[in-house]
Amino acid sequence: MKSINPYTGELLKDIEEHSEEDIDIIINKAEAAFQGWKKRSMDERSSLMNKAAEVLRKNKEKYAKIISLEMGKVISESRSEVEKCAWVCEYYAEKSADFLADEPIHLPDGKEAKVAYDPLGTILAVMPWNFPFWQVFRFAAPNLTAGNTGLLKHASNVPQCALAIEEVFSEAGFPKGVFQTLIIGSRKVEKVINHSKVKAVTLTGSEKAGQIIAAQAGKQIKKTVLELGGSDPFIVLKDADIEAAAKTAAKGRMINFGQSCIAAKRFIVEAPVYDQFISAFKSHIQNYQAGDPLDENANYACMARPDLAEELYQQVKSSIDRGAEVILEGSGPNEGKANFKPFILGNLRPDMPAYSEELFGPVASVFKVKDEKEAIKLANDSNFGLGAALWTKAPEKAEKLAREIESGAVFINSMVASNPHLPFGGIKNSGYGRELAENGIKEFMNIKTVFKG
Repeated sequence: MKSINPYTGELLKDIEEHSEEDIDIIINKAEAAFQGWKKRSMDERSSLMNKAAEVLRKNKEKYAKIISLEMGKVISESRSEVEKCAWVCEYYAEKSADFLADEPIHLPDGKEAKVAYDPLGTILAVMPWNFPFWQVFRFAAPNLTAGNTGLLKHASNVPQCALAIEEVFSEAGFPKGVFQTLIIGSRKVEKVINHSKVKAVTLTGSEKAGQIIAAQAGKQIKKTVLELGGSDPFIVLKDADIEAAAKTAAKGRMINFGQSCIAAKRFIVEAPVYDQFISAFKSHIQNYQAGDPLDENANYACMARPDLAEELYQQVKSSIDRGAEVILEGSGPNEGKANFKPFILGNLRPDMPAYSEELFGPVASVFKVKDEKEAIKLANDSNFGLGAALWTKAPEKAEKLAREIESGAVFINSMVASNPHLPFGGIKNSGYGRELAENGIKEFMNIKTVFKG
């Protein structure tokens, strides 16, 4: 499996894939580890998760550099990603005992019962390249602390990140087999799902990948959690703080160079403030500086792979060919390269990719609407429902409109972001199930009723 620097095209490392025999050995090792791990006290498991946070912070520069070199994220964002992983480890080290405590039930006839939470076993995590550490840790931190064991099938372009994450848990002192990386391509995933000792699957990825994984797991009657694509609306009403909204909108579209499921992608603006917002939004994006991923002053570098850059450019080109207005003219990649410059597109119709498809990169779709009713209707005119931002200075109106938006989360006067304290996940084609917070740790637990007769 090749690790390639997308900015230079340089081969960083060629890592041998696991064989069919290797896969069986790794899965059996995970099951054997589970039998002892589930019996460890919550205090022991939490202590080790705190140590994982220490390992992450101690090696922050090392891990950040691996992320930047392997998928093109600028180094400042890579450092923040590693720090966020340490945060989620500490969060579950602190909270898991309370989240998974037995819950007494007092029945009307005087009888007693309780709800207990038992780990399921070995969970397979199929993870993407865009946040190659964070996506994994938001799965691993709750599930390992809860007593499950984890198998990671990471995206094929970030094998060094995958092995580095396994190293974190090893250095923290987790027992062998509790967290392991499978260096395999997608064609071998079904074999892992079909294995009797793998109990459930979580996937963060595309709609297509979600359909495949859900079907394979469903055939085996195994639970799945899916966090898929998003085309998140960023709604700006006429009474919003326009400058603050525009600045946040630029960050929301450009963070991770637009390669984020929860990045703001569709900017829906009331007519009276449309021109003001667009002018400020465009200016902020133009101020973002391009550079090498390891350049401390760069705001963005490149996309994660040349084929992804070309795919995005074709969506842009198709939209322009059908009449989309070019508000900010960027540029597509050079042949075989992952470079890209941001676009802002307006005057969009449903037959254009920039209206209906997820644009996974630095391209913003902007819409002018006559009022808040039209804004909500347009926001909901999507197959996706992951996150939404709503900007207004009227708190009561914000609360009311937030309930009308079809989305897994609504952030009022703020950028949509994942946070260990908040449940994370989507509806519609953005998937199902939740990660993070108390909800996330219970997804792969046996919620067991114990009745006392």
